[in-house]
Amino acid sequence: MRGLARRARFGGAGPGPVPGRATAGRAQTIRLATVPPDTYLTGIIASHRARAASDDRSLDALVAEAQSVPAPRPFAGRLSVSMGGELAVIAEVKRRSPSKGVLDAELDPAQVAADYEAGGAACLSVLTDGEFFGGSTLDLRSARAACTLPVLRKDFTVCAADVCDTRLMGADAVLLIVAALSDEELVSFLGLAQELSLDALVEVHDAAELERALDAGAELVGVNQRDLRTFSVDHERAARLVESIPPEVVAVAESGIGSGDEVRRLADAGYQAVLVGESLVRAPDRPSAVRALSGHRVGGRAGAHEAGAGPR
Repeated sequence: MRGLARRARFGGAGPGPVPGRATAGRAQTIRLATVPPDTYLTGIIASHRARAASDDRSLDALVAEAQSVPAPRPFAGRLSVSMGGELAVIAEVKRRSPSKGVLDAELDPAQVAADYEAGGAACLSVLTDGEFFGGSTLDLRSARAACTLPVLRKDFTVCAADVCDTRLMGADAVLLIVAALSDEELVSFLGLAQELSLDALVEVHDAAELERALDAGAELVGVNQRDLRTFSVDHERAARLVESIPPEVVAVAESGIGSGDEVRRLADAGYQAVLVGESLVRAPDRPSAVRALSGHRVGGRAGAHEAGAGPR
């Protein structure tokens, strides 16, 4: 992991004076959070930042506590598929979403996790946001206890305490959404995640966000195909951006993925994993649904830039 600083870098809910990683041959510009106005993400992030601002827990105490819990399961390691290997499926435990409403009113996280593992999923993603997605810490703990898979906490990380809480609740990886974070926050939270032995999935929506993620030192990048303003899915977005992801960075395609043909196309383009939620949660036979997305060979990334070069 690149661009690390000590714990003093971590602020409360907003950016702090944190050194970032200089990028060779590129002027260093400080970039702020890029959440577009009037999107579903705007209200969610505002709510989480307000909650973070009122959190008066000692960060040093949280870090120490998070470092004392049992070692996590290797999330990124399950996705580091070499070209020619089989694409991995990250199967999501998700009760509802702002765009689709309730997906499964009677969802049992433990049973869903067991079903996903039986179908061959490589990892789990579990929503813990309660206000907007109906998730909880209990959902994550129940799902993780019911299987042997590594688990991503799918939530809106806006402060260092969120990273610590991710480890404390038993998750193995944390989600960092570039659109919701400044450059300083992104570098800070990546550093803290490493300090806590957490993997970090860094989510991007466009080329500018991908560049920020790579500059911050992201080693696991998720390309979200959903438009932040309209909720619509751009199925060509993942194909466009994968060419700018260096070969040593693990690439994950997210959102709007439901068919084996689409997964095959993403694998051919060089994605090593897909994160799938809605179609799996709603499937009448979840193990079979996971199996239907699995087994595709990962191709080379046409036009991928040299290590650390970032998108042009």
